[in-house]
Amino acid sequence: MQGKIILFCGPSGSGKTTVTKHLLARNSALGFSVSATTRKLRGIEKDGVDYQFISEKDFLHKIKENEFIEWEEVYNGVYYGTLKSELEKLWAQNKTVIFDVDVRGGLALKKQFGEKALAVFVMPPSIEALEERLYARRTENPASLQQRMDKAKQELGYAKLFDHVIINQDLHETLMKAEQMVDKFLKS
Repeated sequence: MQGKIILFCGPSGSGKTTVTKHLLARNSALGFSVSATTRKLRGIEKDGVDYQFISEKDFLHKIKENEFIEWEEVYNGVYYGTLKSELEKLWAQNKTVIFDVDVRGGLALKKQFGEKALAVFVMPPSIEALEERLYARRTENPASLQQRMDKAKQELGYAKLFDHVIINQDLHETLMKAEQMVDKFLKS
């Protein structure tokens, strides 16, 4: 393995995707790791841009062939993972790889990369604010919303295992803090 990685993790709806997209738009040295998933496309998502959408059968085959650096069954029958080929592709372009990844996947990557990883937990200002954000997306039915909220409550307990925690109450302030952390890490 080579190169540095940057992880933005947190519960669904915390703002990690918004932060990651902002950083990518302002820094050409970063390259986004497109995760693979078995879940269905949502809204305006694009295959190969937001995620690599693959079948459960293909995902399980890639697990068997050891093609993932990390993977997880995040929800029952819904898998997410990082393909080794995705990292190799970005490093070949001399990019620092940035991830928008779930909490357990982020911790697995942090453990593997050690000092070559910057791991940032994006925290919602409150559990109520998180639920409002997820509801406002209009992508969840009541059962899936409850499933995401239950998972979020567990994930919040892992924040202390990350290098930094950003409470995403004011988006501008959150983006500025993220920029500062990333700039310092890239210079180290």
